[in-house]
Amino acid sequence: MATILIAGGGIGGLAAAVAAAGRGHRAVVLERREGFTELGAGIQIGPNGFTALDRLGVGHEVRSLAVYIDELRFMDGTTGERVASMPLTGRYRARFGNPYAVVQRVDLYGPLLAACRTSPLIELRERSHVADYRQDAAGVTAILDDGGRVRGDALIGADGIRSAVRARLVGDGEPRVSGHTIYRSVIPMEQVPEELRWNTVTLWAGPGWHFVHYPIGGGRYLNLAATRDDGATRVVTGRPAAREHVLGEFPGLGETARRLLELGEDWREWVLCDRDPVGDWTDGRVVLLGDAAHPMLQYAAQGACMALEDAVTLGDLLDCGAGEFPQRFEKYNAARRERTGRTQLVARAMGELLYHPAGDEALARNRMLSALSDDDLHDKVSWLHGARDFARAAA
Repeated sequence: MATILIAGGGIGGLAAAVAAAGRGHRAVVLERREGFTELGAGIQIGPNGFTALDRLGVGHEVRSLAVYIDELRFMDGTTGERVASMPLTGRYRARFGNPYAVVQRVDLYGPLLAACRTSPLIELRERSHVADYRQDAAGVTAILDDGGRVRGDALIGADGIRSAVRARLVGDGEPRVSGHTIYRSVIPMEQVPEELRWNTVTLWAGPGWHFVHYPIGGGRYLNLAATRDDGATRVVTGRPAAREHVLGEFPGLGETARRLLELGEDWREWVLCDRDPVGDWTDGRVVLLGDAAHPMLQYAAQGACMALEDAVTLGDLLDCGAGEFPQRFEKYNAARRERTGRTQLVARAMGELLYHPAGDEALARNRMLSALSDDDLHDKVSWLHGARDFARAAA
């Protein structure tokens, strides 16, 4: 039995711990914060995400907390026109083998955390911020920011977009600032007029902005996320934003969408960041996973799903002794980099080319999307949503 250190106790880190323990290894999760919890509001889970959750043994628990969405709806945010709708029931579920759902982040995190706490092979350590690492032929030492050291046979860096493990392994500096600011709010569903309580993920697209909303928390809340292409250059993380400011950032928003945006309370803002894809996430007995390996913008709604896929793929390769870890990590890296890199670039392109055009470009986009049949739309996402073999390169 080998000891695998995992930097980061988020969704990806816990999933990696479950996967490692499933292969009989001891996993030590080193989380920088005090306590294990997940911040944030809504998260979307595609069929590929549920396939991964089932492989990790927590699919049933997450399903019990999810809201199963009927369709992904794309609206013209200025005219209110419904441009396209992709059904997520019937043929979609039959084709991809699982539903599409939305949850509160804690409802995805909680079952993974429970699985970790009930496993005798998983140790959860809080206030253990991995700042660096050193390795030799026999293993890896995680160096904590307080000077502490933790020894193991391998280290998985699952410590997010500003990963300290990545900083040493890849050394590509700070994340790329997208120039987009997102404003988020969660409100009780009882405050939403009944005629606007749609069981959909709805996106309103406008010139230089878009607005997304969907139910979470078993339908008890409405998650609001409004994004402005404002050229932001400095990182902002969860700063309170005045309601008047948020409403003023979305000029031309149509009547129905404006009604929904005006319901928002206690807004907070983030400036979105990602990184360019890289080909190599390994350094001997050290490997990256999730946002540490391939951070992406939220526009394809696949960040968490990619981390879950990573964990399953890596777990499948850990049926070996510690001496084989470097070679197995290289196989994992080779298996995942094309698919995750493609997803990173698709997410970026969706924000730049699909959601924010104006004028004639917006009209052309609307014509293109409205001409697609249900099957056409399902074909467009089949490489992503329909994946069952996460180690296969994207087609």
